[in-house]
Amino acid sequence: MIGILDYGMGNLRSVKNSLDFLFLENTIVSNPEDFKNITHLIIPGVGAFPEAIENIKNGSFHQPILDFAKEGNPILGICLGMQLLASFGEEVERTAGLGLIPGRVILMNPKDLTIPHIGWNGLSYLKAHPIFDGVKKGADLYFVHSYYFKTENDNNILCETTYGDKFPSVVVNDLGNVVGMQYHPEKSQKQGLKILENFSRMEKC
Repeated sequence: MIGILDYGMGNLRSVKNSLDFLFLENTIVSNPEDFKNITHLIIPGVGAFPEAIENIKNGSFHQPILDFAKEGNPILGICLGMQLLASFGEEVERTAGLGLIPGRVILMNPKDLTIPHIGWNGLSYLKAHPIFDGVKKGADLYFVHSYYFKTENDNNILCETTYGDKFPSVVVNDLGNVVGMQYHPEKSQKQGLKILENFSRMEKC
């Protein structure tokens, strides 16, 4: 059962619609007790880092997320949901994140290009991971963001994308069960749906 975290800032409907299209069992996680009923967790997100973290804490989701990850359960962070996995975010003000993947979220500064970075862009694969099984190499995915995840360790980068400069577009924790994607797989057509399907097949570490 895939849980979609509802902390007041996620694009829940588009994620749920994609999972329903794939006939994948899913439910909205709207309180901490719901963690008992899921095997996988998706953290979607649209908005500002500080408000998102505040909502997660106010909803008493912070510790359940950390416990869920520590137990080896698969977690997928999408867009802002990816950024929340970091140690800190520097949007608006320096704010502590979930700390599941060491790094910080900082403003993009692409040479001669505007932000936000909006549109289709490709991935450069640095490491293999089951979440990309059967995904077409060179496929474009859909991005909408102004900040990016700067990891402390290159080992935590699965993929990079170029928008003026290279930035980590897919990150992973050391155990391999927590993955963050800067793009929106639920808006990325066939290849994005394949990624979500692969996520549903990830096993507990």
